[in-house]
Amino acid sequence: MIAATELRLVLVTPETTLLDERVRSMRFPMYDGQIGVLPGRAPLVGRLGIGELKLESSAGGSVRYFIDGGFVQIKGSVVTLLTDRAIPADEIDVNQAKSDLAVALAEVPTSEESLAAKERAVERARRMSSLG
Repeated sequence: MIAATELRLVLVTPETTLLDERVRSMRFPMYDGQIGVLPGRAPLVGRLGIGELKLESSAGGSVRYFIDGGFVQIKGSVVTLLTDRAIPADEIDVNQAKSDLAVALAEVPTSEESLAAKERAVERARRMSSLG
């Protein structure tokens, strides 16, 4: 049983479960802003945004990941993040992210769909380069 001062974070991508551990707190992007989660949080289901997942480990210290959209469910003391991609912040190649940003900014959209794809690529590259 998890103590009232801890949360259980489960971080899942289509390929694997990256994390399943106890944490003291966490912060991550929602589709419309940031959210911080502490033990005792009310239940929630929501859409994730693009950006930094920062968690404070029960063992001490903080860990950061880049997450790329998805969904969150908070039920009791369990926080489940389902995301398309999660990369540890220390594994991000800042130069590659800056290159990806330049490519995304240079794209010329020809439809509503390509405009939405360009905006998402620009946001992803900007946020990824700010984490490295």
